[in-house]
Amino acid sequence: MSSELKSKVVGLYKHLQYLGREFPGPNGPEKIRQQIRDAFLKNKYEADPKKILALVAHGRYVAKEVEALYSLKKYRAMKRYYD
Repeated sequence: MSSELKSKVVGLYKHLQYLGREFPGPNGPEKIRQQIRDAFLKNKYEADPKKILALVAHGRYVAKEVEALYSLKKYRAMKRYYD
């Protein structure tokens, strides 16, 4: 794996782990962080650059979905506060 791809993968992993800190639900942070770790370990030996880029793109999509979940959570909290 080239260093550019490796830095993208490591950056995505760190970003997803960071997002997992506030995941809602019982045992949310521990559960999501373990799922992220398992997903990355499952694809640990992938060598095809196209496949790696596709996996990184999917990871970015998941990150955006988690960020949208957090935004919705904050919006609902604010709405309850002002109603």
